[in-house]
Amino acid sequence: MATATEELARQLRASQRTLALTGAGISTWSGIPDFRGAGAGANGREFQGHALEEILSRSCFLRHPEWFYQWALEFVYNLDRYDPNPAHRLLAGLERRGLLHGLYTQNIDRLHRRAGSRKLYELHGSPEHHHCLRCGREFGYEEIAPRVRNGEVPHCPCGGLIKPDIVFYEEPLDEALLEQAFTDFGNCELVLVFGSSLTVQPAASLPLLARRGGAELVIVNARPTPLDAEAVLKFDDIRTLTEALAKIFPEAAEP
Repeated sequence: MATATEELARQLRASQRTLALTGAGISTWSGIPDFRGAGAGANGREFQGHALEEILSRSCFLRHPEWFYQWALEFVYNLDRYDPNPAHRLLAGLERRGLLHGLYTQNIDRLHRRAGSRKLYELHGSPEHHHCLRCGREFGYEEIAPRVRNGEVPHCPCGGLIKPDIVFYEEPLDEALLEQAFTDFGNCELVLVFGSSLTVQPAASLPLLARRGGAELVIVNARPTPLDAEAVLKFDDIRTLTEALAKIFPEAAEP
């Protein structure tokens, strides 16, 4: 009798249209804290006396950008100290083999891009790019990160405040990207969820949309999710599954 991992490998080979959705849980293996985990978010974790939802809201950013940049020093602008882990590299390798046809992520840590994923869609934006809120001038991560590390709140030469291109609370997701996601998940055959609690909308609705379209759902997450009952396969440990799949698809696991 085939193991659950072997069954997943069979499904990956058989599917003509496989998508992945990843959340913060895939990057904790790299050492990046999950600020939505225990003691985080609306129910607990604060930064210098301010709730994270406040710090990460657009209105607060416009009033107190220094709060965001002080918090983001660790969570955004020191991400270079973290490396993509084998799960990031495996998903990139499955894409290279033609077994993964798109990767949608809720993360802003840039690790999928650094691992080699190319059909990558960042639902919550990315600090890869920044822009001036006054004149619209664009700036790259490599230009802004050293300034933030030096304690600066970055401003444009025009005097305007510079904001990373990540989606803050009170901001909508990119409409075109969201429409693409709805179309893709509505027409796929297999969905892999890696490290997402499936509680943050609208990303959390994408696997359910796929199920309603007849796709199979595989969930890999340490904690239960609202869609566990919809999954044909459920794994609790990303590391264990990644290592098992790497033995079945060794060429996909190569850096």
